[in-house]
Amino acid sequence: MEILDYSLPEGLIARHPMVPRDHSRLLRYQNGQLSNFLFVDLPTLIPEKALLVFNETKVIRARLLFGKPTGAQIEVFCLEPIQPALHAQSLASRSPVVWKCLIGNLKRWKEGVLSLTLGTGDNRITLHAERKVQSENAFLIRFHWEGPEETTFGDIMEAAGKIPLPPYLHREAREEDVQDYQTVYARWKGSVAAPTAGLHFTDRVLEGLAQKGVKSVFLTLHVGAGTFKPLSPGPVSDHVMHCEQVRISLEAIEEITKALATGRPIIAVGTTSLRTLESLYWCGIQNISRIKEPFSVPQWPWVSSDSPANTGDVLEGIQKVMEQQGFDFLYGETRLMIIPGYKFRLAEGLITNFHQPGSTLLLLVAAWVGQDWRAIYQHALDQQFRFLSYGDSSLLWRNDRV
Repeated sequence: MEILDYSLPEGLIARHPMVPRDHSRLLRYQNGQLSNFLFVDLPTLIPEKALLVFNETKVIRARLLFGKPTGAQIEVFCLEPIQPALHAQSLASRSPVVWKCLIGNLKRWKEGVLSLTLGTGDNRITLHAERKVQSENAFLIRFHWEGPEETTFGDIMEAAGKIPLPPYLHREAREEDVQDYQTVYARWKGSVAAPTAGLHFTDRVLEGLAQKGVKSVFLTLHVGAGTFKPLSPGPVSDHVMHCEQVRISLEAIEEITKALATGRPIIAVGTTSLRTLESLYWCGIQNISRIKEPFSVPQWPWVSSDSPANTGDVLEGIQKVMEQQGFDFLYGETRLMIIPGYKFRLAEGLITNFHQPGSTLLLLVAAWVGQDWRAIYQHALDQQFRFLSYGDSSLLWRNDRV
């Protein structure tokens, strides 16, 4: 199939968030009709007893800047942990770690170990970065450090790193981005890009939803830099989807299963939440007796599967095995790529921003609403909505049940 494209004027790319964040604009698509609101109106647009699914990942300060004696500056952009492989373990580690990283100004780092010193006196920490093997367009970097015994790699990132803003903003991160480029409910550190649909939520909006009887569940997908990777030239099927870590609690699975059983609408907050929900289904289609082992959802599980399995039954199966084995959390990774033709199995509503032309995210939206994606995006362009990560939002209903 073709790569989906449209013309996005530079002037409609939001460089900074709306203040306050819940006064961003919201475009509702329902039964083929388009309506304009403010995001603060969301509680009036969500049905009572609906279930909102949030991604509570937290953006880490993934950009580390090292200076060489020559004066050259090398940026080491930490993409994902390799040893230990889980974000929580790696960030809590007090011993050397290995991460997959992008290197800025690589030609100035031909050999040797980079060092970065923080603090003074007894609080002095020196971080060392040693380049190992190349991995695609990135490198495996071994980090070790000297300093107080209790110092973790997460502590060092927090003290020395910078927030990684999307490349299309064409600006350096500012101090206010530390708060702005983070959801108010962010909890588990690991993302190098924010789940941007969640950036519009405030305590006021969350309280309004709760007062209406709307329930919330939280899961985690650590967003990787691959989310900004444009589609490869040629057929969409040639694109290699990036891999992202997922964590889902038994409590969340129970709540999602109840919503399916009682016909309550499930609304995914962001494409990351939606892909996590769908990945949960494909995890259940796999051998769920091995649920204690990290699962791995491939890029195209649905292309080779015409499984007629009932979604509720699949989730109940996962839940049963987790309960039997005393397992409170499901861990794994997903490469799931959603394009037109995909059959969605859990959510009916999607809250999402307006995405880049020629992106996997735009393909997902087209899979969600069909050819109406063009009308939705043309309306947003005509009405001067703000686009991309710091831009405005949309509430897209997949069918007319609501």
